[in-house]
Amino acid sequence: MKDFRDYGIVLPPGKTSGKAKCLCPKCGDRRHNKRDKSLSVDLDKRVWKCHHCGWTGALGHTDLEKQLWMERQPWFRPQEIRKQKPEYKRPVPKSASAPGEKVLKWFESRGITPGTVAECRISEGMEWMPQKNGEANTVQFNYFLDGEPVNTKFRTGDKCFKLCSGARLIPYNIDNIKGTPECIVTEGEMDALSFFECGRRDVISVPNGANANLTYLDDFIEEYFDDKDTIYIAVDTDTKGIALRDELLRRFGSERCRVVDFGENCKDANEHLVAYGRESLLRCLADAPEFKVEGIFTVSDFEQSLDALFENGLQKGFTIGHEPLDNLISFETKRLCLVTGYPGSGKSEFIDEIAERLNIRYGWRWAYFSPENAPLAYHASKLIEKFTGAKFDRLHINDREYARVKQHLDNDFFFISPKDYRVDTILEKARYLVRRRGIKALVIDPYNRLEDEKNGMKETDYISTLLDKLTNFAQQNDILVILMAHPAKPARNREGEFDLPTLYDISGSAHFFNKADFGIIIHRHRLSNLVEIKIDKVKFRHLGQPGSVKMKYNINNGRYTPMPPNGVDGEPEWDNTNHLAEAQRRRVAEAVEAARLPLSDNYPDEPPASAGDLPVPTDDSWLPPPGVEAPF
Repeated sequence: MKDFRDYGIVLPPGKTSGKAKCLCPKCGDRRHNKRDKSLSVDLDKRVWKCHHCGWTGALGHTDLEKQLWMERQPWFRPQEIRKQKPEYKRPVPKSASAPGEKVLKWFESRGITPGTVAECRISEGMEWMPQKNGEANTVQFNYFLDGEPVNTKFRTGDKCFKLCSGARLIPYNIDNIKGTPECIVTEGEMDALSFFECGRRDVISVPNGANANLTYLDDFIEEYFDDKDTIYIAVDTDTKGIALRDELLRRFGSERCRVVDFGENCKDANEHLVAYGRESLLRCLADAPEFKVEGIFTVSDFEQSLDALFENGLQKGFTIGHEPLDNLISFETKRLCLVTGYPGSGKSEFIDEIAERLNIRYGWRWAYFSPENAPLAYHASKLIEKFTGAKFDRLHINDREYARVKQHLDNDFFFISPKDYRVDTILEKARYLVRRRGIKALVIDPYNRLEDEKNGMKETDYISTLLDKLTNFAQQNDILVILMAHPAKPARNREGEFDLPTLYDISGSAHFFNKADFGIIIHRHRLSNLVEIKIDKVKFRHLGQPGSVKMKYNINNGRYTPMPPNGVDGEPEWDNTNHLAEAQRRRVAEAVEAARLPLSDNYPDEPPASAGDLPVPTDDSWLPPPGVEAPF
């Protein structure tokens, strides 16, 4: 029968019963403190557990007894992710009454009759406004769900706005589109009222202006939008409005959407209603073309995007927050990114680094097809280390942090593990996640695990077709696709190290280099224990340029840290902070600061309860026409 020595466990001399602390044979030689006895051994129960690396075992038990013993341990039964619905505050305006004569007169100046104001249950009353640090008379746009009030937007005469703190974020007038074959989506309540005035009750407004973060739609896609034959996108034509339009097209599916054009002199529905009347606004709706997915295009098909580009120029993409690397590459959706490197170089770990940082910085949601990271729990544990900055065990992550990061992953990261590994199956699952959960990126790791039938095609022709398919999917669904592919077998140089590979070294075809928008090489220099991140290709120069950065890998949390500038000796400054906690503190601070500013665009979609009442962004449709003074 085996004893503890068979597992490398050296007990204190003469110890035959009770509990003992020993050096862990699994992690002891890798520890900075090699005298730390992190292995707890219960000699009576003949079991052990390392409090550093988590290694556990049982001696002399049957497999069934081992399983039963493990299932009784608290670390084997972690706290479940609770799927409870979040609790929201009900809006409680300090005062509310039917709009008075002056308010109704102002609405009429914007083309909105008293009948529409009454039917939409708009109210008027005094409310404390953070921008004024006091009470002011407001117009109150009340948000209802299943007939019950869930939120209120307040607006003063001098363009101060706020939503109810802690209330649920929902589309305005959502009840009126349930079960309808069509619906109209606008950028502001006044635009929604303009279509309402024309007899179209099936109209909603996004609650927070031209903000492309539409996570609040997750709860409504299936019940309120899946049955729509046609969805009209009727948002503003400025830069932010176009970003909102593109995200709506992505979430609803461009094949059933029509984009409304309000004419040369009008940027939104309310301006058009005031200038040209109801019949003209309905004609804008009727003339809205289907959004083209493929085929022949003219400049008029993408004129709004072109104008925004002309006004603002080519913009740098999304960066991950490592300054030396940000100078070389910035990411953009609708692109294909190739990542390569020899086995053991840290390719998957660096892809996770990109994912974690783009998620924290910009809220990107991710989908993974990553069979080499199986089982899924192992992959999730690595992501948890990157988010928390701590080793994945009870000694370094407390229960509260663990529950929080699990909930975050449950909301923002999705793992595709279908029965077959065909690329069409994977893309079908990813398309579902674009519509239902708004993912912004898809990782396929690695290429050689795909199981498509080549049907007699040469390898190079198959790869060309595959890369075209991935690029088309990225463009049509407005996401970033990252494909990891292995290079051919490497050759060693005189020092015994592998030479740095290139994208042309990827097994199978030069198409990997030719058809990629981004090309990243991850190479570990084993003698110096440095990781070189080489940007081998950036297709568009405003997004970056070729170059390389030396980094070090933090074995405690899986993060990469840039080395100090050339000529500076020593270790890099390790980042062991909890990114989730830092992001939450930053959002609260920004929310509090936004509440002090009268016309701020910086506000969270769902204000934290501790931040107080927060302003919402300015919408020019609120501006009264010349000579008409807002009475509220």
